[in-house]
Amino acid sequence: MGIKISESKLHWNYYLALERDMDKVSRFIEFSKPNMKTYSIELAHLLFAAASEVDVVCKSLCKLLDDNCKRGNIVDYRAVITANLKEFSKEKAYAPRHGLQLDPWSSWRTRNEKSNPVWWKANTQVKHYRNEHFRHATLMNALNALAGLHICVFHYYKQLLTGEMGEIPRNKDVNLELRPEPQLIFLKDEYYVSTVVI
Repeated sequence: MGIKISESKLHWNYYLALERDMDKVSRFIEFSKPNMKTYSIELAHLLFAAASEVDVVCKSLCKLLDDNCKRGNIVDYRAVITANLKEFSKEKAYAPRHGLQLDPWSSWRTRNEKSNPVWWKANTQVKHYRNEHFRHATLMNALNALAGLHICVFHYYKQLLTGEMGEIPRNKDVNLELRPEPQLIFLKDEYYVSTVVI
């Protein structure tokens, strides 16, 4: 008797681990408008972890999109990703249990080529100047960083599948590969295969 081992989707698994941690936060902080400026050590931890993984995944995504591109920082990532994936900055994420719509990459739709997401700036400030900027480790920034990571990971695996299949897969097919499904933050409904129970 043997064990069949297929390649693990490390970035997806890491995203799911962070999502589970964020879901635990919802037991102590209601994900509502009055609490979006709430900050804590746990939220700083989630902000750092999600933003750090965004850095890793964006670098890999850029390599898939243009193997010869410069990919040293978020400004470079923006140039490559927005040039090759027009829909990326328009992607929204949703936390339906909490009635949230997140737009983590909206700053990439501006003309300012150095305009980075608010959550990315908060991560940098809290990481490097914690005493002055700890108040930016907010629920809003941590949620947007996690949503931004979800979008990055989705597009990373979509590009990998495009290379394997030789054609661009449907968004539903990408999400069929990303198992188990998320429990907190989702992309558009039409990106998922719905099951009708009769």
